[in-house]
Amino acid sequence: MSTFQARQAALTPALNDNGYGGAYGDAHGRLLPFPLQPAEFDFASYGFEHLALDYDAEAGALWMRFTHPGRPCFTPELLSEMSELERRLSGAAALGALPANLHYLVRASARPGVWCYGGDLERFVQLIRAKDENSLRAYAHRCVDLLYRNYRSFDLPITTVGLVQGDALGGGFESLLSDDLIIAERGVRMGLPEILFNLFPGMGAYSFLARKLGSAVAKRLITSGELYTAEELHDLGVVDVLAEPGTGAEVFRAYAKKHARRRRTVEVLRDVDRRCQPVTHEELIDVTELWIERALELDPQDLRKMERLAQSQARQGLH
Repeated sequence: MSTFQARQAALTPALNDNGYGGAYGDAHGRLLPFPLQPAEFDFASYGFEHLALDYDAEAGALWMRFTHPGRPCFTPELLSEMSELERRLSGAAALGALPANLHYLVRASARPGVWCYGGDLERFVQLIRAKDENSLRAYAHRCVDLLYRNYRSFDLPITTVGLVQGDALGGGFESLLSDDLIIAERGVRMGLPEILFNLFPGMGAYSFLARKLGSAVAKRLITSGELYTAEELHDLGVVDVLAEPGTGAEVFRAYAKKHARRRRTVEVLRDVDRRCQPVTHEELIDVTELWIERALELDPQDLRKMERLAQSQARQGLH
């Protein structure tokens, strides 16, 4: 049992008089207590292992950094903690327990050179070989649910920011596309290599790229299998703001300061975009069902290619 799991298990489920307020759900649906007063709402006390949280009051930003203690990909453990964070934020917001000036959620990585290498390829290979469709679907749907909630900014008045200071591949890049704002340091690479093992990114990449760039460019990025620099993606309109290497955090803070007076207008414009070009949860699920179907059709040669990439993920986890 991990430290995070032990800490969760040690907490006593608690309900207030109406059986709801003053509690949040854990990864198993149990209700657990959290501080009710804003002054007591301490992000640093969450005790996550795969996420590091830090609140920057001056910028009005909650920093969420992937720690990647093992393989730098979306492992079930990382997905569990991301789900837990979303539940806590939503529960605290319902009680008015979030800081009044929380305006940004910044997703970054604590691992130098790596933002996220995407889906858990090791797990994919195991599940596909075992023809375990139910487990593959459970993983895919969980990823879609998290991506959709991030796209919706958790239905909170915040802006989600992807701060890319290391490479973001496959599902890592796919996840970034759901952010309201992408800030990337020059030289980092992003791309969708799934075509190399005869698959496609099935958890949102096409939906978001097609709306941002058009279907033709979206298909080109997906079928090329190539990695693109932050500069190239900025020219295409995928990356919103470029930063020099090592200055990403400073560039974000400068952005937050510059847009302080117009922040609300920017938020409303984002809502306009969601209304005019909506990405629905139903659409994302429909696409990921096609991804599951295709994944289960992969032949041994395709799986060996995926396995080699999985081994590369594992080697990165040792660094």
